[in-house]
Amino acid sequence: MSEKGTIGTRNVAIVGPYLSGKTTLLESILSVAGTISRKGTVKEGNTVADSAQEARDRHMSVEITSAHTNYEDVHFTFLDCPGSVEFAQETYNALVGVDAAVVVCEPVSDRVLTLAPLFKFLDDWEIPHLVFINKMDRANNNFMDVLHALKSVSSRPLIPHQYPIGQGEELIGFIDLVTEQAYHYHAGAPADPVPLPEDLKEQEHAARAEMLEELANFDDHLLEELLEDIEPPQEEIVRDLKMELGADLIVPVFLGVADQDYGVRPLLEALVREAPNADSTAERRGIVLHAEAPLAQVIKTYYTPQGGKLSLVRVWNGILTDGAVLNGVRAGGLYRLMGQQQQSVNEARAGEIVAVGRLEGIKTGDTLSNNGKQTADELPKADRLKPVFAQAIAPEKRNDEVKLSGALSKLLEEDPSLAWEQHGDTHEVILWGQGDIHLLVALDRLRRKYNLPMTTHLPQVPYKETIRKPAAAVHGRYKHQSGGHGQFGDVYLDIKPLDRGSGFKFSETIVGGVVPKQYIPGVEMGVREFLSHGPLGFPVVDVSVTLTNGSYHTVDSSEQAFKSAARLAMQAGMAKCEPTLLEPIFSIQVYAPTEFTAKVLQLLSGRRGQILGYSSKSDWRGWDEISAYLPQAEMHDFIVELRSLTMGVGFFSWEYDHLQEVPDKLAERVLATAGNNNSAPKGK
Repeated sequence: MSEKGTIGTRNVAIVGPYLSGKTTLLESILSVAGTISRKGTVKEGNTVADSAQEARDRHMSVEITSAHTNYEDVHFTFLDCPGSVEFAQETYNALVGVDAAVVVCEPVSDRVLTLAPLFKFLDDWEIPHLVFINKMDRANNNFMDVLHALKSVSSRPLIPHQYPIGQGEELIGFIDLVTEQAYHYHAGAPADPVPLPEDLKEQEHAARAEMLEELANFDDHLLEELLEDIEPPQEEIVRDLKMELGADLIVPVFLGVADQDYGVRPLLEALVREAPNADSTAERRGIVLHAEAPLAQVIKTYYTPQGGKLSLVRVWNGILTDGAVLNGVRAGGLYRLMGQQQQSVNEARAGEIVAVGRLEGIKTGDTLSNNGKQTADELPKADRLKPVFAQAIAPEKRNDEVKLSGALSKLLEEDPSLAWEQHGDTHEVILWGQGDIHLLVALDRLRRKYNLPMTTHLPQVPYKETIRKPAAAVHGRYKHQSGGHGQFGDVYLDIKPLDRGSGFKFSETIVGGVVPKQYIPGVEMGVREFLSHGPLGFPVVDVSVTLTNGSYHTVDSSEQAFKSAARLAMQAGMAKCEPTLLEPIFSIQVYAPTEFTAKVLQLLSGRRGQILGYSSKSDWRGWDEISAYLPQAEMHDFIVELRSLTMGVGFFSWEYDHLQEVPDKLAERVLATAGNNNSAPKGK
């Protein structure tokens, strides 16, 4: 590492949509910097990133991968982040801890919309970022058309830093718009300077003028030079690029072909020259730097087969040493990561990203200090994404049930966008996540890491039932004689429907002690037990039951006998009350680009949704927010279809709202499907 300390440190996240080539770009960076001698490929599964088996099986990143290298006396830590929207939590957690981000995308105008949520996060957090348009050898669109499309999804101005040189359909080089020097690419070697092509001078001048005009919006001196037709010095342009990139005021755009190393060196040089260093980032975040107590934040948690728990942390201040006590927990090892390889270190200085071993009880996002307790000043962390897709799971081996909760807890530490619950009504273990691939990866981890293979099925909808009509003076008598004392209980009940959401109410109007007070709790208990599994086979809600009359025997009556009598009365009475099926209804807010709003409305209507209205989404240019009620029964794969309709960018939030009667025809299907598993014949 450079003697400059944090001045020579850069932490950079590599982000972008699925299949844009992020992992390939990191492999090329490590190769160009001389850190690896032979490049791997995603297809062959031998890259530094995507080293987890779950990633290699799918040829896609599924978690943050850390790698480090030195380039021109700067120590870089790169975080390769997943591109699939289902693993966006990983990306957001990583971005909180870096100095800059490289947004990788393909040169396809129609697909830039997939970058909108990512740009929004970067700009909300004011994280400096550059764009690297990858795969320019397969460009289907004109470079300036792609640039124009990118501008439509960014709230910050995108400015070209380079202009492509093509030969027919082939990309052969680029023009640096700062120096106006043209270069030709060479595989595995630095690009060669060449004269500026005559046929590109006009386009190059226009692109450069655009760059300078955007920079001049933040620099009055540069604006004066442009107005007076004075050519600004290159040093001034670079200084403006560095200042405005570091303040997240502009987004420079680079281009290349990562798998051939084209454009990788200029990108690295720009990160050295223009990206903010670690000290600048800390200052921008309001962290006061001093040489005393370390301050760090966890950006990722891993559970490794060999070393147990590892916490990837960004050190914001001070010096972190092996064995330091952080939040009351002693660190058990300090490592730099290169994919899954670990290199032990004795200390990490402010600005570095390292892994810390055995920080039990510490979670992703936690702020770490060595004052013996949780620090009072928590650093901001990325919001936890609410799960939107669920599967019911159960261990293949019954004996493994005791291990499941512990394994799931570790799984959720690694991936905070997962959640699980044991449902109170259906008694199923429900695993929640961000989509079907997300849950498949989680299940793979349960099998590989914890030897817990799972069976899965669609979660049951927690239907309820209620009644439409009252029944008065329903009689229930329990009489049993079997030698010695017998059993006798006799009750009359009034059963009435209540308003939706009222729950269950029990009361009594006994006069003259016809049912002694000590037996009344038994009556209520019998009623409650019956209502837990009503005539349709589901819990009964919104019902009032009143004990109005009865009789008892001085010797044979007991609380248990009155409990049985109440159950008999309920069984007889509920059949007369027209039981009806209820389903849970969610309040849902769907967010999508305006161009897809009509399709989203159709999607909701086609799933029995009740549209409540829609309006522009605040602080999201060109997006709408649609409010609706949607039955839980229609929610299972809603996110899958929503993403399919919206190029993967649509998302939604939800919460339980109310119960609602199921339409008769659908209720018949539900009850027929339930069959003998959870329903009893009416009146029996």
